[in-house]
Amino acid sequence: MRTFANVQELKSAVGETFGPTEWRTITQEQVNLFADATDDHQWIHVDVERAKEGPFGGTIAHGYLSLSLLPSFMMELVKVEGIAMGVNYGLNKVRFPRPVPVGARVRASGELTDVKGTPAGYLSNLKMTIEVEGERRPACIAETLSLYVPAE
Repeated sequence: MRTFANVQELKSAVGETFGPTEWRTITQEQVNLFADATDDHQWIHVDVERAKEGPFGGTIAHGYLSLSLLPSFMMELVKVEGIAMGVNYGLNKVRFPRPVPVGARVRASGELTDVKGTPAGYLSNLKMTIEVEGERRPACIAETLSLYVPAE
């Protein structure tokens, strides 16, 4: 993890890459709970027997499940001190180039592409990439936006 004393220090790191994080295993229980939370029970995610005969040879994680891991991955990569709070401001471009098979291990890295001042604070853009162990193509690439509100 890279710790910055303040947002100005973070701003000086634009162009740097952070990570990777620790590996995490995607479990069927995790996929099932995500399906329940989102009402997305498509068989490629939750029907283990049917998915064996499907296009991926087994169940796969929802793309949005991969995306939902980004905030916790980000906490492993970057910490900014000297702020009142940091909030998830949204996403820019998001892509899912390959599926994540249940049982696979994933980890993330991030490239800080921008930090700019706004009336509400400082908006950072961290381009996150989630990789699947042993695979060439990433599972998810997303530009994450975080708003850092300086402490007064």
